[in-house]
Amino acid sequence: MCGIVAAIAETNIVPTLIEGLNKLEYRGYDSAGIAIVNQDGVERYRALGRVSELEKKTQDLKATAGIAHTRWATHGVPSKRNAHPHVSGGVAVVHNGIIENYESLREELIAQGYVFESETDTETIAHLIELILKTESSLFEAVRQTTQKLVGAYAIAVIEESHPELIVVAREGSPLLLGVSESGIYAASDASALLQVTQQLIYLENGDIAQLKNNQFCITDQAGTPVAREIVVSQLSADAVDLGNYQHYMQKEIFEQPDALANTIEIVASSDQIHTQLFGAQAPQIFKEIDRILILACGTSNYAGQVAKYWLESIAKVPTSVEVASEYRYRTTVPNPRQLVVAISQSGETADTLAALRFAKSLGQEKTFAICNVPESAIVRECELRFITRAGPEIGVASTKAFTTQLAALFMLTLAVAKQRGVLFPAEEGQYLHELRHLPAAVIEVLKLENSIKVWAEKFSSKQDAIFLGRGRHYPIALEGALKLKEISYIHAEAYPAGELKHGPLALIDSEMPVVAIAPNDELLEKLKSNLQEVKARGGELFVFADQGSHITQSDEIHILYLPEHYGELSPILHTVALQLFAYHCALMKGNDVDKPRNLAKSVTVE
Repeated sequence: MCGIVAAIAETNIVPTLIEGLNKLEYRGYDSAGIAIVNQDGVERYRALGRVSELEKKTQDLKATAGIAHTRWATHGVPSKRNAHPHVSGGVAVVHNGIIENYESLREELIAQGYVFESETDTETIAHLIELILKTESSLFEAVRQTTQKLVGAYAIAVIEESHPELIVVAREGSPLLLGVSESGIYAASDASALLQVTQQLIYLENGDIAQLKNNQFCITDQAGTPVAREIVVSQLSADAVDLGNYQHYMQKEIFEQPDALANTIEIVASSDQIHTQLFGAQAPQIFKEIDRILILACGTSNYAGQVAKYWLESIAKVPTSVEVASEYRYRTTVPNPRQLVVAISQSGETADTLAALRFAKSLGQEKTFAICNVPESAIVRECELRFITRAGPEIGVASTKAFTTQLAALFMLTLAVAKQRGVLFPAEEGQYLHELRHLPAAVIEVLKLENSIKVWAEKFSSKQDAIFLGRGRHYPIALEGALKLKEISYIHAEAYPAGELKHGPLALIDSEMPVVAIAPNDELLEKLKSNLQEVKARGGELFVFADQGSHITQSDEIHILYLPEHYGELSPILHTVALQLFAYHCALMKGNDVDKPRNLAKSVTVE
């Protein structure tokens, strides 16, 4: 959940390393560091807090080879001594991931006379490489032998004072890619860190070890056998990850949703039919064969899956279950080879989801489908079928456009499965596709409510707790709304199906416990109105996101915000956008760092 940047070039690479770390700030971190190697040996600089603190320390530094890192604490508290890079003798290492056998390695190294300065698992890697270099002259070979001793997930970059002309990197379970340009060779955990210098990228596979030297690179597997990896030209530009005129990335990404949705549904924009082949050449046959769907996802992506369960069962008539990916592989399940396993992840590298996907496949469930925003990611590569959401880079830790484009993708999947199974009539198909095409325009209308939502946020931001209510396919949207509020405003919020109020949560209702309700003008509206009256009768204050025509009476205790229109099956997407704005402005009112909420990271690449 941290970030790596490495560079070796003909010119000074320090500005490249610092700028790369700035681009990786969105991933979440508590400290930053840099190490360079030159004829005088290895120099290391570390700082607790923001990259800007590290930049102050290195503004006069010059080098042609170096590694840099942003750390999110796992082993050891946030502190300068636990910050990367870690050094042993003339070796410096940065590392993403978790080394599961570090304690036994640490004991072996202490017995060899090594003294540990940090609490981290990463320091064992530095000492292991330094130990092997006592009998092995090749840094590449020392790193290769070290990786054979490591159990867990890692992406590492290594420099060493006797080899100032090269950098060695390795990957197992944690993302790492190379960047290639005429002036240098680079490595990073995320493409956004390298777009400043190149768009030519190489995505390393698990077990890959690469040596970067003299504007060249070579890649082998863990056994030392050379392997070829394709150079991919990224479609992103450096401008795509710039803040522009917005105050925060989260605000920018909320307002990018009409374009992100338009790009995601472009493949059906000019047709009155959904073509199953859009999801892969084998999709028509697979969709015919399946008798059940299993969705694996974490966090916000899991809530997207919970909405899709309603769609898949009501429209496609396919029994669907949604599993929290981090739990799925740690319990006994009943495998079904005719089940379609759908893995949802914004980054495509989410460790829990990737592990759950692999576990599902190990049980003989080979029909797999990825919904992801990154085409080159591990989850996409490991699935038989896939859909790329085209949301563009999402920098804010709290997911916005990634979530709504996942919902759009899941709705298109629903239509495709329904059509292939013969349960989607042409008139329904045409109507659903018409609603999809109109979706970006409908979201634009919701965004126009921002000023009204600001007024609510001013009143709400002083609260300590909140309850969110939803019914049917809007219950997962209540969960997502509560999560957004928790993530960035730090207001404690929980979501419930509105019908569950009297089964426990009603005991919490008083004048200090505000209730946020999602009230679409659908078949459950009258039931929801009764739930709202239960809250009002107990002195609760209600904030209701309603549709036009819902006819809910406003009062001192019931605040109503009407969305422009009721949008049927796709209504969850419109209500999501309103809740995103609500959470964003509550966080602003509290003076929080919206894009970098405390204790959280964007890409969860370790379990």
